[in-house]
Amino acid sequence: MAEQETKSVVVTKAVHDYAVAHGTPPDAAQESLITATQALGGISRMQIAPEQGAFMTLLAQLVGARFAVEVGTFTGYSSICIARGLAPGGKLLCCDVSEEWTAVAREHWVKAGVDDRIELVVAPAADTLRALPPDPPIDFGFIDADKTGYRTYYDEIAERLRPGGLILVDNVLWSGNVVDDSDQSDDTVAIRAVNDHIVADERMEVVMLPIADGLTIVRKR
Repeated sequence: MAEQETKSVVVTKAVHDYAVAHGTPPDAAQESLITATQALGGISRMQIAPEQGAFMTLLAQLVGARFAVEVGTFTGYSSICIARGLAPGGKLLCCDVSEEWTAVAREHWVKAGVDDRIELVVAPAADTLRALPPDPPIDFGFIDADKTGYRTYYDEIAERLRPGGLILVDNVLWSGNVVDDSDQSDDTVAIRAVNDHIVADERMEVVMLPIADGLTIVRKR
């Protein structure tokens, strides 16, 4: 493939702030959740960016998602965004292992008016996914959990994904460390491996976008 000059704009803080200001902003429930999550300290960095959440809502709406699965719920921002994008009668299955963090999520699902669309299973996600029947098929999946588990989570969701359905995989650029060969940490190696695995999956159409910490969008043919 011929090498092309990059056409991506350099995203300075000013450019980022401008872009966020020209998208759908967080509402009161989401702002409350952002504040509650920041109060947890450094771990709050695990929360997705608001502009990524708005993008995910649009994608869920565009595919008419009725059954969605999220692996890695944390305090619930991404689940609110996905749930709001579901078709009428749609359901979101959330997989997480933390009672503490998901307690914050439960509180804010109520505030956001989406608690009736969400089922939370606090257990190892691999076990939860493997127990899912093939029907109903998954329309929309989001993976944002332990990085060494990404390959398993992707494979289990991909197997149950309907044609035309989407899987979103978060943190795929890992602060740029995916291209730093000196970084051989378990998480970085796992992300590189799942990125290679996904792009080689002939069942899928794939695009990796430099949104937040990198977001891969996978569509089943």
